[in-house]
Amino acid sequence: MDENRNPFNPGAGVSPPELAGRAEVMQQAMTALERTRRGRHAKSLLVLGLSGVGKTVLLNEIARQAGERGYLTEMVEAQDSGDLRQMLLHSVRRILLRQDGGKQAVEAVKKGLRVLRSFLGGITVSAGGVDITLGVDPEIGQADSGVLEADVTDLLLATGRAALAVQKPVALLIDELQYISKEELAALIRAIHAVNQAGLPLILFGAGLPQLAGQAGDAKSYAERLFEFPRLDRLNEADACAAIQQPVEDEGARIERAAVQEIFRQSHGYPYFLQEWGYNAWNACDGDLIRLADVQAATAISLRKLDASFFRVRFDRLTPGEREYMRALAGLGTESQRSSDVAAKMGRKASSVAPIRDSLIKKGMLYAPEHGMIAFTVPLFDAFMCREMP
Repeated sequence: MDENRNPFNPGAGVSPPELAGRAEVMQQAMTALERTRRGRHAKSLLVLGLSGVGKTVLLNEIARQAGERGYLTEMVEAQDSGDLRQMLLHSVRRILLRQDGGKQAVEAVKKGLRVLRSFLGGITVSAGGVDITLGVDPEIGQADSGVLEADVTDLLLATGRAALAVQKPVALLIDELQYISKEELAALIRAIHAVNQAGLPLILFGAGLPQLAGQAGDAKSYAERLFEFPRLDRLNEADACAAIQQPVEDEGARIERAAVQEIFRQSHGYPYFLQEWGYNAWNACDGDLIRLADVQAATAISLRKLDASFFRVRFDRLTPGEREYMRALAGLGTESQRSSDVAAKMGRKASSVAPIRDSLIKKGMLYAPEHGMIAFTVPLFDAFMCREMP
């Protein structure tokens, strides 16, 4: 079929044509937005899930819906070598500069900028190669203690107060949140707690790998009372089939039931892989009916493309020792495994490979679903490792 009409979008964070199976989490987010906008207490959301389940897509949709409800939104992505101060610098500055209102509101915004100036410790800082000038004096005694937790709290409180003054609620969205340090996560949690206690119209939506819930609990014991932790997983068969069939029919084409079921079987219902298989099946089809044979042809294309990009970029980050560990884990099966069994398969003691395991968790390649267990964060990566290292 015409590739220009192909409805599927196999890209990182790109919204699919049909956002299937996410209604419950979206409803949680919309309720939190509406309550915050009305000055009611609402828990912030930290969305958990493996790579490829649509966390970034969900954050983008929440940001879009928040904007339609009058929110000022800022979305950033945490990096494993990034810094929370730099992340907040750009986001808070843009939010404050977009706020306007009467004289009293202007004063609140100006104070927010002065607190940001204190937070930065200088009028001009170089951030990512870009000089940022605030043009205001610092707010003495605010966000200038040098203690990250106290300073982040002062900054978000000032931002929330400015939002209240101009009657423009704020939504901060942070993707890949598992990458920030324990100290930074503790500072962010403490700041959101203070914002909630003050009843200010500022809410956080974060997303990260499954270990984020444990990291939040380790950072602050009250995190479980401050946040909701909805978990995104692969789609069930009905939702997965809808995510394939509806976009095809919307373009005036058709797809055999057997073809839909084969896409579900090959993709295991993971949203990113559904888009990959759907995209390639559409392009493999000669007429207006996608058949089982088209999906079978698409499987070979999809695996080749995934091996060369989606999986490869992650594999190339690994050291030889990390690759050996990942291959041993893959050889034990698709489910989570005991760390001791992985070490045994490598012919080593668990204590000797523990640093490798910890490094892989830090890189976001593995996570511990429970004590003593280990699993891949990237779906189908076990099969890739077996193909890459027979």
